[in-house]
Amino acid sequence: MQSTPPASRWEITVAEAREVQRTLREQLHPHPPADFAPRWIAGADISMERFSHFGYAALVVLNAESLQVAEQATAAAELRFPYVPGYLSFRELPPLEACWRQLRVRPDLVVFDGHGYAHPRRFGLACHGGVLWDVPSIGCAKTLLVGTHEEPGNERGAVSPIVHEGETIGMAVRTRAGTKPVYVSAGHRMDLATAVHWVLRLAPRYRQPETTRRAHGVVNELRRAARAG
Repeated sequence: MQSTPPASRWEITVAEAREVQRTLREQLHPHPPADFAPRWIAGADISMERFSHFGYAALVVLNAESLQVAEQATAAAELRFPYVPGYLSFRELPPLEACWRQLRVRPDLVVFDGHGYAHPRRFGLACHGGVLWDVPSIGCAKTLLVGTHEEPGNERGAVSPIVHEGETIGMAVRTRAGTKPVYVSAGHRMDLATAVHWVLRLAPRYRQPETTRRAHGVVNELRRAARAG
């Protein structure tokens, strides 16, 4: 009997990565913890130059009530796994894991700039990161990876199910009237309704939730500074 592959197995082929996704998917827990009331919420993002194999990662931890930054951690690393749609967690999680190890404030929830369950094999970046760190997680992406949806209403809070192969795998969520929706899906220890609730709560002013918006700003600044240097 084969042992379960570790969530942190990175030096592998695409075929091996597919098997890791298939096996680790069985570890996903589809519900948040009882009485889920996160105090610290992190945003995870990574930035790179086009066609580059070097990335800049950040985890930014916010207070859930004030949305003020409590801590942030950054890392820069060579991205060893090739760019293959549907396998970005194997490319992006190693530098994010370096950020995770630096944190003194442990998040109760992590929002990833990417997909979770809304993935061809139902194991996107937010699922993989959640299992790796055993933390409730949400995927909040700016573009659709798989599935179709009707256009949600124009008002803030309007939603429309993302459906793939007859299954609802996420929600298109209008976080701000007059802007494009974001694409929300559950990661680990999370359900879709709770994921949508927290994305809306974390996005009082902008299209992106403050978690990933702040992380996005940090990684882009790191990339620009490295280019200038």
